[in-house]
Amino acid sequence: MGAGAVTPAVAAEKVPVPVPLDGVGRALNLQTPKIAGELPVPMPGGPEGPRYVEGRMLPDRAVPRLPVDAGLPGAGLRTPLPNLLGHGFDHLGADAPAADLTTLTPGLAVDTPLGAPNPDHYGLPDLKLPQAAVLGPLLKTVPGANVGMAEGE
Repeated sequence: MGAGAVTPAVAAEKVPVPVPLDGVGRALNLQTPKIAGELPVPMPGGPEGPRYVEGRMLPDRAVPRLPVDAGLPGAGLRTPLPNLLGHGFDHLGADAPAADLTTLTPGLAVDTPLGAPNPDHYGLPDLKLPQAAVLGPLLKTVPGANVGMAEGE
């Protein structure tokens, strides 16, 4: 007897979502559209580490921006047409595949009103204006879709 191999669970990037309409088609005796979707699973990334800059007492980004990779949901539709467009076109299809989406959460950059130690003032730091900045969020994606007509199933 050999031992069964155990494989680790693999994280899925997209979860398929079928829409079951077969029972409706059989009950009403007609062709139903075929509809399916995809839902992306968000995957958080690691935050950027602090960046130390000469002349500043605090790191460049006090609250780092957190990257989250996911996607826009996708959908597929294929529906019968009752020969509205003449012979040869009896199905209409639309496909909007799931698109990758890259995001960064907002962050915060601050600096104290104290500068570097000044030897002319016996090692006491110089005063300066405090600085604060909010780092805006980022959303980046390229969605797309296809629409077509065809003959057959």
